[in-house]
Amino acid sequence: MQEGKNINNCRDCKKTSKCFHHLYPDELDFISSKKKQLCYEQGENLFKQDAFSPYVIYVVEGLVKLHLQTGNSKKINIKIAKTGDFLAFSSVFGDDCYNYSAVALKDSVVCMIDKQALYKLMKKNSEFAIRIASRNCRDENRLLELLTDINYKHMRGKLASALLYLSSPEFDGFSVFQYLTRQDIAEFASISTESAIKFLKEFEKEGIVNIAGKCVGIMDASRLEDIAQKG
Repeated sequence: MQEGKNINNCRDCKKTSKCFHHLYPDELDFISSKKKQLCYEQGENLFKQDAFSPYVIYVVEGLVKLHLQTGNSKKINIKIAKTGDFLAFSSVFGDDCYNYSAVALKDSVVCMIDKQALYKLMKKNSEFAIRIASRNCRDENRLLELLTDINYKHMRGKLASALLYLSSPEFDGFSVFQYLTRQDIAEFASISTESAIKFLKEFEKEGIVNIAGKCVGIMDASRLEDIAQKG
């Protein structure tokens, strides 16, 4: 972890969230004084589950994998955060500890924003509060999808759902698969690594995906969606 080339004022940042466009100049000055920009190298932990959470994290650049530790050695990958996403947003509303862990999938730049300062701005500027809260509601939908996959789908269906998520349009331009191991993919599907490898080979034989090294290309999205829906 290194301190980034800190932009002193959020008004000068080209990658600030659209949510911040609804802040007045004095409010931007205030939040600028309450954040620090940091650089994380690929594989570095941004924070760990159950650690104290004084900050909300804004992803300026890069990709960050979020995962939940469910046992001594079992993990479930929740999502991948990218430029424009907020992490640990629930800490604004009273969570004292991080609910999950975050690790940089590639070299990433983030802003650590004091959660109390963010809360103060949300109370003061209702338009900003609505925008930033609605943006983070997507995380709830993702968690509901994940719970459905884990509880109601067979392994092929779980893997199909994970592949559809990882190849979704929101990751266009990121080439997500080049940063993921087969274990990572398995943990997005909540299946064993061995099962993930087995079913990936099956999907390739069936012409549903194309595998080239670490990369997985979706060749027949409709068939993959059908497998995901049927579970």
